[in-house]
Amino acid sequence: MIKSEKEYKAILLRIEELLAGSDNIENPEAKGYVELNLLSDMVADYEEAHFPISPPTLSEAIKLRMHERGLTQKALSEFLGVSTSRISEYLNGKSEPTLKIAREISRKLDIEASIVLGV
Repeated sequence: MIKSEKEYKAILLRIEELLAGSDNIENPEAKGYVELNLLSDMVADYEEAHFPISPPTLSEAIKLRMHERGLTQKALSEFLGVSTSRISEYLNGKSEPTLKIAREISRKLDIEASIVLGV
């Protein structure tokens, strides 16, 4: 277990050294393979505890899906069956979708219900 940021940084440097040898990554028989895997797990645990990644907001999730699918606000409004001004309100965080529209956003844009509902 990593107990301080100083230890964390030292372990990151060691991981970089171990990554320099491709055998340590691919060959379970390599000298640094086990060490690299153990240190990587320790860093992952430390980062999860100290640098948590919060789920995206509804606005961020919608913007991402719009970008991924090449949708404009107008195209999205037609796709979801709501006005472009309502889409603008969702994107700016000025209003929340109704339960019916939230269901459509989740289903049609493949966004987790917990993000759409803000839970």
